[in-house]
Amino acid sequence: MLEHPLKFQLPDGLSAKEPPERRGLARDQVRLMAIDRCTHNVVHSQFDQLANFLRAGDLLVFNSSRTLPAALAGRIEPTSQTIEVRLAERLPDKSWLALLLRKSEAPLGDEPYAGMNIDFGEGLSCRLLERDQRIPRLWKLRFSESGTRLLDLIYRLGQPIRYDYLSVPWQLDYYQNVYATEPGSAEMPSAGRPFTWRLLFALRRAGVGAAYLTLHPGLSSYMDERLDRLHLASEEEYSIPEATALKIKSALTRGGRIVAVGTTVVRALESIAIIRSGQPQAYHGYTDLRITAAHKLRVVDGLLTGLHEPQASHLDLLCAFLPAEVVRTAYQEAITRNYLWHEFGDLNLIL
Repeated sequence: MLEHPLKFQLPDGLSAKEPPERRGLARDQVRLMAIDRCTHNVVHSQFDQLANFLRAGDLLVFNSSRTLPAALAGRIEPTSQTIEVRLAERLPDKSWLALLLRKSEAPLGDEPYAGMNIDFGEGLSCRLLERDQRIPRLWKLRFSESGTRLLDLIYRLGQPIRYDYLSVPWQLDYYQNVYATEPGSAEMPSAGRPFTWRLLFALRRAGVGAAYLTLHPGLSSYMDERLDRLHLASEEEYSIPEATALKIKSALTRGGRIVAVGTTVVRALESIAIIRSGQPQAYHGYTDLRITAAHKLRVVDGLLTGLHEPQASHLDLLCAFLPAEVVRTAYQEAITRNYLWHEFGDLNLIL
């Protein structure tokens, strides 16, 4: 494995432990650090001032994926041992990949076996099929229900996936982007969280376009430090509608910039650009594309994203937009200014 090109120390106190709404802020009042791709200048602002960095004709591309309460509490049959099933992704054959954890979040190790049944209550259960070949910490499973009935039960029985830097368990509504419509995310596509309808309408009045695609993010951690350090890219489902492809082509023709709201959008757009020789087109499929400094961006001009932890694979993606030393310097400045990390934290615009 290559040594990560961007290393820094993140102080413990810079994790956003609660949503900004619980810190006395509106969603769109978190901080924004903007980095100019040409000059490398860094400007510190507030997210509701985003229009100051955009211009008429630019196109924001959003991920419309809606967050699932993807942590399901179950009981192993027939022992009744409690277990947490963290859904990672839905596969083309309608089975799922999932991470199995004890209530303490310690992986179950060798205890699960093919054929094991897990009961979640209210008539929902699953059967373990086999370990995933690419990411052995994950299990392939099949639920006893499918379609809208399964989604209804997941929303009734599940909880959002949470990590220990949060102060308390927060309700699912805090993990939803206001424009999200397509259920499927194991974890929130958090770059879009600060957008409010007020800000979206203001951007539209300023001539900034909006388009939507869907990519359902998987798990950000497999609860295994060695495995997480490998930065294994999940095969994530994505869909680009015809209307979005046409908006991208139109914006590019007019000289507008394509600004991805989140790393998931970058992966989707750059994946289709590779498949279709640089041309954005309507498409539905799966991608395991990992973007690094060696990747030549074909469609995306700018990125709006959260602040990423040391050693996170997302940092590799940032280096496709900026030299690693520029990102490192900006991150050190963000640390000095007490920016907050994680899904309820502050934002970074690279344009």
